[in-house]
Amino acid sequence: MAIAKAERLMNLALCLMNTRRPLSKKELRESIEAYREAWQQGSEDAFNRMFERDKDDLRELGLVIDVDENALDGEIGYLARRDRNRLPEIALDAEEAAALSVAARVWQQAKMSGAASGALQKLRAAGVPFTDDAEPGALQPRIPAREAAFEPLLVAARDRRPVAFEYRKAGAATAEPRSVEPWALECWRGHWYLAGWDRDRQDARVFRLSRITGKVRSRAGSFTGAVPEHVDVRAVVASFAGEGATATATVRLRRGAGFPLRTKALSARQVDGDWDELEIPYGNGLGADLAEFGPDLLVLGPEELRADVIDRLRAVAGLKGADSDGLDEAGAAV
Repeated sequence: MAIAKAERLMNLALCLMNTRRPLSKKELRESIEAYREAWQQGSEDAFNRMFERDKDDLRELGLVIDVDENALDGEIGYLARRDRNRLPEIALDAEEAAALSVAARVWQQAKMSGAASGALQKLRAAGVPFTDDAEPGALQPRIPAREAAFEPLLVAARDRRPVAFEYRKAGAATAEPRSVEPWALECWRGHWYLAGWDRDRQDARVFRLSRITGKVRSRAGSFTGAVPEHVDVRAVVASFAGEGATATATVRLRRGAGFPLRTKALSARQVDGDWDELEIPYGNGLGADLAEFGPDLLVLGPEELRADVIDRLRAVAGLKGADSDGLDEAGAAV
């Protein structure tokens, strides 16, 4: 069975790489004997499942397979262009190889760990001078990716496939549908973020993976927006979090609460036994972050930030007719 599968994968790879135009599943079925037998002895569904598994396996092995939605009178076509599947000779010095080895050990979840290990094996076969694993007891970096949306978004960004998901903005009571062309994923201050093109808003957006609800669904078609040559997810997230902002805001924070906010404070003073007053950087999206602290935070200024936080708290609590001063006196609408 292992030999038969390896032969089938090889035949599929050869078909996809030795054609000048995209091939439909029907054409591939007629060209590869194993597919033809599966279709004749089983059913169309059996062939489709076998083909999808083989296609995913080839991608895991590093083959870049392009998908053309309208290649053959509306049928989906598949093609592995040689220029996208040809790598230059890999030459790494000992320090570069060591850096890759450390990076491969970063991943904790099984799927990414297996992919990283497989990549190292291929590079070793190419003669890259990897050293042995780190000594027992040595400190090693780890990057957790516990969000269910991580792996499907990583695959979609790699394959340049649009996605759809439900997203709950900070301070919002319910999630809303989003249609996104994923560019890149990055971890910043313990949270994973996705940068991409929001089709509904026709603008670049950043999404925190922990706020994605439900499943990430792959969508048909190709990207409509241009993908930047370099996507600095961290810089975009930092700007929305107030990093590098020239303006400041003044808030009161309950004693013993809001430690992440305290690390950003430019100054802080004790007001009484229950409250501290902080001056913090004020940038885009700060209102959404402040609303998450609920009754432990009061915004003193500027006025537009105070109004933004109150509106968000009203939305969460369903107090659309509530008096804003009443919300401020209570600390939050929760």
